[in-house]
Amino acid sequence: MAQTVTPPRGMRDFLPADKARREHALGIIRASYAAHGFDEIETPVMEDAARLHSGLGGDNEKLAFAVMKRGLGAEDLAAAAASGDVLALADLGLRFDLTVPLARFYATHRSALPGVFRAIQIAPVWRAERPQKGRYRQFVQCDIDIIGEAGQLAEIELIGATAGTLDALGLTGCSIRINDRRILAALLAHWGVPETQYERALITIDKLDKIGAGGVAEELAGLGIAAEGIAETLESIANAGWELLDGGVPAWLDQEAYAELLTLRSALPEVELVFDPTLVRGMGYYTGTIFEIAHPDLGYSLGGGGRYDGMIGRFLGTDVPACGFSIGFERIVDLLPEDATSTADAAVIVHEKDALPAELMALKRQLVASGTRVRLEKRSKNLKALLERAEADGFTRFALLGHGVTDAGQLEFKPLGG
Repeated sequence: MAQTVTPPRGMRDFLPADKARREHALGIIRASYAAHGFDEIETPVMEDAARLHSGLGGDNEKLAFAVMKRGLGAEDLAAAAASGDVLALADLGLRFDLTVPLARFYATHRSALPGVFRAIQIAPVWRAERPQKGRYRQFVQCDIDIIGEAGQLAEIELIGATAGTLDALGLTGCSIRINDRRILAALLAHWGVPETQYERALITIDKLDKIGAGGVAEELAGLGIAAEGIAETLESIANAGWELLDGGVPAWLDQEAYAELLTLRSALPEVELVFDPTLVRGMGYYTGTIFEIAHPDLGYSLGGGGRYDGMIGRFLGTDVPACGFSIGFERIVDLLPEDATSTADAAVIVHEKDALPAELMALKRQLVASGTRVRLEKRSKNLKALLERAEADGFTRFALLGHGVTDAGQLEFKPLGG
C-alpha cells in the first residue's frame, strides 16, 4: 500500500517559485520595519503550557498544540482521561501567536532592553484550526510591538510603520479601521450591560457584519441583555465614521478615548484612518486603542492589533505599557502579483553533457563573486522548456556555454522571456 505523501492537514509545502515570492515579501516587510526603527528578535517555537493557557491568548488558547511530557506511563494517561484534564499530560506547547512569547521575552530580558523597546517578530505559529481556505494550522505572523511607551506615540508609530509597509509591498486601497475598548465599554454601559458580561457581549457585537444589527440584538437578548435601542444604535453608528458627532455628541461616547483617536488622525494625514465604533477585535487582553487593516476587495481584515497594557504585568508583577500591530502575511502574500519576486541578477549557464566540472565551477565562482545568482543546467533536447522553467524560477538571463570557455566575460548572455 502506498504511503500518504501529502503534508499534514492545514500545513503546506512551497515550491521554489512560491518560496521565492514569500521571501521577497518578507524581505520588504523586514526592511520597512527596520527603517522605522524596530529591531528583530527571535523566541522559541515552544513555551510553557501553563503560560500558553494563562488567559492571555483568548480563544486561541483552545487551539494550542500541546507537547506531551516525556516518560508518561499508562497510569498517567488513564488518570488524565478520567479527569478530563488533558493538559496534565503536557508541560510545553507550540506558540499560537507571537504576543505571549514577546511578553515573556520582555519580562526575561528587561534589564538588557531600552526603556522603550521596538520589536519585530516574523515567525511561524501553530493553531489547531479546522483547515479551510485561508485558514492553516501553521502560518507566518509579522508583528511589530512597542513596549514601555504609555503615550499615543506608540500607536502613531505602529500605524505609520504598517501603512508604510503596505505601500512598500505595492498594496493599494487599504485603510485602517480604528476604535477604542473604552468606547465599546461606554456603549455597553449605556445599554445597561453588567461589567461581568462585557466580554461575552463584545463577542456578539463582533458578529455584526455576519448577523446584522437585529441578529446582535437578538443574541444579546438571549444573554439577558434586552435594552431598548440596541439594533437602532448599531445601525446608526456602524458606518458613521468620523461623522458620528455631526448630529451632536452621543451621550454614551467616551470623550477622552474619542479625542485620542482624533489625535491619531491628525498625526497620520497620509494614512486613511476610518473610525469604526463597532470594531471589537477578538482578543480580551486589549485595553485601549484597537485597529484593523481593511481592503476594499476583501470581506476580512489583513491584520490588526491594539494596546495591551496589562499583559506583561502578569509576568513582572508590575504593569508595562505595550501596543502591537500584526499584518496577516498569508493573506497579504496571496494579494501580491505572481511575479512579485526579487529582481536581482540571476543567470543560467546551459552546458553540454561533457563539459568539464572544473571549468563550470570556475565560471560559476566568477559570476557569484560579482553578485550574480548562478545555476548550471545540462542542455536537454527541449531547450525551450528548460529556459521557461528557469524563468519561472526567477532567473533573468542565460548563456549557452561553448567548449574551452573559462572566463565569464566571454559568455554571451541573452535575456530570458525575450
